[in-house]
Amino acid sequence: MRYIWLSFGVLCVLAGFIGMFLPVLPTVPFLLLAGFFFGRSSQRAHDWLLSHKQLGPAIHDWHENGAISRKSKYLSAGSMAVVFTISVLFKIPVYILIIQAVILISVSYFIWSRPEV
Repeated sequence: MRYIWLSFGVLCVLAGFIGMFLPVLPTVPFLLLAGFFFGRSSQRAHDWLLSHKQLGPAIHDWHENGAISRKSKYLSAGSMAVVFTISVLFKIPVYILIIQAVILISVSYFIWSRPEV
């Protein structure tokens, strides 16, 4: 079972890494999941993730304060705007755009209502 948890952790780190470059994929939730999976499988992998120069601070901020950095908030808002714009440009049906807008507005509200570090 330990190898399954470790595999899920690695997949989540990969998804989080890809999410740094793709506006559709969120980074921090995948990293939080990776921390959970690594915590169940490998102390070494868990320690690596938490001490990582790029990935660790966001996890620490969330665990300690439930906080999201202002930079991350702006990046998430920008990526959501890009995704919605792409949907409009591809002429996605209006009912899907409405559903997408409601979800993106809800996620934005959650993100911007979190404290900042």
